[in-house]
Amino acid sequence: MKLVIDANIPAADSCFGHLGDILRRPGREISAQDVSDADALIVRSVTQVDAALLEKSPVRFVGSCTIGVDHVDLGFLSERGIGFASAPGCNAEAVVDYVLISLLTLAEQGGWSLFERTVGVVGAGNVGGRLVGRLQALGVAVLVCDPPRAEREGRTYFVELDELIARCDVLCLHTPLVREGEHATLHLLNAERLEALKPHTVLINAGRGDCVDGQALDERLTARGDLEAVLDVWESEPGIDADLFERVALGTPHIAGHSLDGKLRGTFMIEQALTQTLKMPAGPSFSSICPKPALRALQFQSALPIEDALRLCMRAVYDVRRDGQALKRECRQRGQAAGFDHCRTNYPLRREFATLEVYLSGDAHSLEPALSAAGFNARCVE
Repeated sequence: MKLVIDANIPAADSCFGHLGDILRRPGREISAQDVSDADALIVRSVTQVDAALLEKSPVRFVGSCTIGVDHVDLGFLSERGIGFASAPGCNAEAVVDYVLISLLTLAEQGGWSLFERTVGVVGAGNVGGRLVGRLQALGVAVLVCDPPRAEREGRTYFVELDELIARCDVLCLHTPLVREGEHATLHLLNAERLEALKPHTVLINAGRGDCVDGQALDERLTARGDLEAVLDVWESEPGIDADLFERVALGTPHIAGHSLDGKLRGTFMIEQALTQTLKMPAGPSFSSICPKPALRALQFQSALPIEDALRLCMRAVYDVRRDGQALKRECRQRGQAAGFDHCRTNYPLRREFATLEVYLSGDAHSLEPALSAAGFNARCVE
């Protein structure tokens, strides 16, 4: 059996090596020739999987180690009888980590408290649902907009997008990209809705770049400069808008979900799907491919203000400022597209908050609820 696998998918040899021969290729460079004699193709979101790539190949299974499927022609795969699986939820915890540290970083820089803000979450799926859960556990006021889910579930706590925009100080987008239909999300935040955002609103898009009208956002930032935008996803990646990039409060190269744990989880999920689809022997367990974190534990011997304690623990695991600075540096040196791709290709995969144990003694016991709610393994000790 021959497998063509994106070179940036971690633990590919450990997970798939027992199945046959592996050809590793950069995701954007995987060609029809590469898969001309392959049985399986394992990709990330940077590879377009369609008839042009697979028409003349014997590929029987395609796996995408990502949550989204915008890059895959599912209709073509179905017509050809090619098995397919993606990895929804594999990186959801990492994206929530990204949103929380971004919010607490902006709060520190702006002198405001997250606990005094109302957060609007658009999209309550794998990522948005987890974000809502963590924020509510922290005691942060949250409103949720998810029209398809509201229709399916008939739950009453969902609000319409325009109401959410009117009532919230923070807006977090976690929707799939739907180009047409009743619940289309293409340019969901259009010029009109961006104009309706209250002054000093924080806008975070760690979902799909095309859900925000980038030109309209740039115009709002240029004309009024009264929003704080955090963009991890962009229109026209990797050739992101240079002007918009310079105006956002924080810009990162589509890495919100790039934790080592999330990547390994995605690889593992696709290996399971492949072996089940093609009826082949399963590989190693997930725990066996997960290395120990470099920093295993922290200890507090006395209490700190809650947000200071949260920031300290979060930055011990992941400091989002580093990613923003790296993208600025690489874009200035290499240009927008090359710099963006360089950052993604050479990204030093971080660990998730859940890999850090936090021991609390004395009056630091009071920090346990907040640290646990944020995703850490917090433990009270004598």
